[in-house]
Formats: sequence, structure tokens, C-alpha cells
Amino acid sequence: MLLIGQYDSPFVRRVAIALALRGLAFEHRPWSTFRDADRFRHLGPLTKVPTLQLDDGTVLVDSHLILDWLEREAGGRSLWPAANAARRRAMALAGLATGTADVTVSLFYERALHPEPSPVLVARRSRQMLDGLAALDTAAAGATGDWLGDETMGHVDIAVAVAWRFALEGLPDLVRAEAFPALAAFGARLERLPVFAAHAQPFVAPA
Repeated sequence: MLLIGQYDSPFVRRVAIALALRGLAFEHRPWSTFRDADRFRHLGPLTKVPTLQLDDGTVLVDSHLILDWLEREAGGRSLWPAANAARRRAMALAGLATGTADVTVSLFYERALHPEPSPVLVARRSRQMLDGLAALDTAAAGATGDWLGDETMGHVDIAVAVAWRFALEGLPDLVRAEAFPALAAFGARLERLPVFAAHAQPFVAPA
């Protein structure tokens, strides 16, 4: 398998960590959708990351769909809780995390790529991001164990941690660790795990 995208993307990173946890080997190409689009445009018209090319040549994009494929194809323990109620709660929180990452990415690009960013969009995205991070902080503070979804690390923990790191590194003037202490502590603990450290890179702004 071939995974395309830089590890400063929360979406690329959540896929890479999940693949590693499920024991699936893959080659990684840290290509940028800006600088390196021509290098993987042949895999699909969107030049979107993450892009995962399977061994049979099938190309998957969108982290949600890639992880759905992973859950169906990989053996062993699912990274979602087994019990229905716990699974629903984990999926709801993971959706909040990835949604927060979405608006954070949108806000970053609006500010970084436009000479005159839209004040309306910046205000809206900033509020969405900060409200999302506050909700994730509340969830982290209310966790009764080491993990947010089950007794072991799963998709929800990965999604929350990678969303937090991207917000913290991508928009440091807006996001302060002291404003979200439980989320910051949770993210820092996961970043110290070998699987997180092995699939990480410093934030690189597009150019």
C-alpha cells in the first residue's frame, strides 16, 4: 500500500497511526498537495490527502472512508468499541474531533492564502474551532480511564489527539494549551507513544 500526504495533516496522520496499530505495512510519500500535486495527480483528479493506493491498485481518498476500509479488511481487534452504546459515543466524539480539524484547516487556509481574508469566515471558523476544542477538552476532562472510547486506544483517541496538535501548531496565535488543559494533557500523553512519534512531523505551512 502507498499512503500519500504529510504527517502534519491530521487526516493523513490518523490514517497512518490506525494502519500501524492494525499491523498493516505501507509505504509513505510525504507529498504536499501544493508543491507535489503533479507527482500523484495520476492517482485521481482531486490530488487530495490522504490518498491510499491499495495493493490491487484501488485508490481511496477521505480518511473516514479509508478507515472504514481498514475496519473491514484488517484482522484483529477493531479500533472502535465493541458495545453499541460505547461505539456510538466514540463515533460522536471522533466526528467532533474531525469536524474541528476540518474547520481549523479551513481557517488556516483562509488566513494564509488570501491577501484579504474574509472577516465573516474567519470569525465563524474561529468560533467553530474554539467551541470544538472546548467540547473536546470537556470530554478529556470527563474521561474515567486512560482512553476516551474503550479500555484501549482507538479511533476516537487518535482523532482527538491529531486534531489538537494541528490546531496548536497551525494556529498558535489563537490556540493556547492553557485554555484547554485536559485536552492538552491528553494530547501530550499520546504524542509520547511510539506509534504517534513514528508518524509525526513538524508543521509545514504550504508554499
